[in-house]
Amino acid sequence: MRLLTLSAGLFAALTLAGCVSAPMPVRPPSGPTPSSQPPAEAPPAAVPITPASNLPGLPGWATEDHVAALEAFRAGCGVSKDAAMLALCGRARALRGFDDGEARAFLENNFRAEPVGGEGLLTAYFAPQYEARTRRTSEFSAPVRPKPDDMVSVVLSASDPATPDQTLIGRDRDGKVEPYPDRAGIEAGSAAGALAWMRPEDLFFLQIQGSGVLTFDDGRRLRATFAAHNGKPYVGIAIPMRDRGLLPDNNTSGDNIRRWLADHRGREADAIMALNPRYVFFNLGPDDGREPQGAAGVSLPPGRAIAVDLSQHNLGGLYWIDAEAPRLAGAFPTYRRAAMALDTGGAIKGAVRADLYMGTGDAAGTEAGRVRHTLRLYRLVPLS
Repeated sequence: MRLLTLSAGLFAALTLAGCVSAPMPVRPPSGPTPSSQPPAEAPPAAVPITPASNLPGLPGWATEDHVAALEAFRAGCGVSKDAAMLALCGRARALRGFDDGEARAFLENNFRAEPVGGEGLLTAYFAPQYEARTRRTSEFSAPVRPKPDDMVSVVLSASDPATPDQTLIGRDRDGKVEPYPDRAGIEAGSAAGALAWMRPEDLFFLQIQGSGVLTFDDGRRLRATFAAHNGKPYVGIAIPMRDRGLLPDNNTSGDNIRRWLADHRGREADAIMALNPRYVFFNLGPDDGREPQGAAGVSLPPGRAIAVDLSQHNLGGLYWIDAEAPRLAGAFPTYRRAAMALDTGGAIKGAVRADLYMGTGDAAGTEAGRVRHTLRLYRLVPLS
């Protein structure tokens, strides 16, 4: 996942439930701004793009930042296992000092667009930065737990060849393996060996994202990375919160959920967070200031990397995103750009499904929390 991305999109994660309003965020610099895309442009997705077509027929291609698109390809193409893609990767990486016209020409001369299915869903995710402490306080009361020593993984072989094997995550109890406890059970147990202490709502969101940077009051910065989870399914809390009248129907963004949890910190917030039984454990290490790595093992370029369903797509592939019709207030109207498949996530299922990595920090998080757009996806494949 992404970031081993358990996270795979803040909304997708919170939702399998929901995302809000606040001031309009600053767009990460890696993608084109909405103002650079002609608002009157008809969605040419109504005109089928066949494998024989070239990239100029893609909706939004004319206003794309082709240099950023080619740079994203150069950064991530080496993980592909496709021989033709690797050949293009070598040629792209040999280029020096190209401008937008040269980048556009390279892409148009070497790729064609193939539509992937019909309409699907685009969400987004980010790498958060949160305050943390080395000791527990009344405010920083949630322990960042390492992977437990008693955790074991057992592969359950399926008797039906058409059914994949399953992995049971449990714990060893006197030579017997039992399922690992859910979130409430873990939090009721000992916090011995805690790596750090966070605000409960911040830890909850860190577990959704799968990784992030922790900043301490002595100035240190450490990166929290995914170590393991308890094997329980992810359950989003946005819809239950809406159904209970805790949030309005059109205002279930990540910002609003986090604000409610902070305002009701304690028994009320704990009960809501316990609706999601999945619990994530972490490693802590030095923060090198770089963007986090996704499942492909390379740093994620902000605005130019997507998490995809690896049963439908391969890492290292180049895609065109055509996303519009946002469902949440305050969202950017369209996302049309090239992006590399460099990550995956538990909530990312299906062929026309993508989670766009927005970058690090609050501005990226605000934008990511508002992305829930109708998606048309195109695979960009080598011409030869």
